[in-house]
Amino acid sequence: MVTMKVKINVSRPPENKPRHKRKLPAEMMVEKPDTFKHAPFVKDAAEVRTIESGDIFRGANEIMIRHDGVVYRMKITRQGKLILNK
Repeated sequence: MVTMKVKINVSRPPENKPRHKRKLPAEMMVEKPDTFKHAPFVKDAAEVRTIESGDIFRGANEIMIRHDGVVYRMKITRQGKLILNK
């Protein structure tokens, strides 16, 4: 991880505003990844592997996917679209 100091230009809110309506401070520290561990850059579209959804779902409407120790749920909607939830 790379730690960067980022300046954000915001006007200072009046102190009489509720906390949830106040803006962020003018300067804050942000951690940004210096590399993408799970998403290597692919130069050519021919290098991207394509899998048919029917091969993954095998007749089911919902599957569970484990990625980096976290389980995600992928569903096929009634309209035939895919939804991925954590």
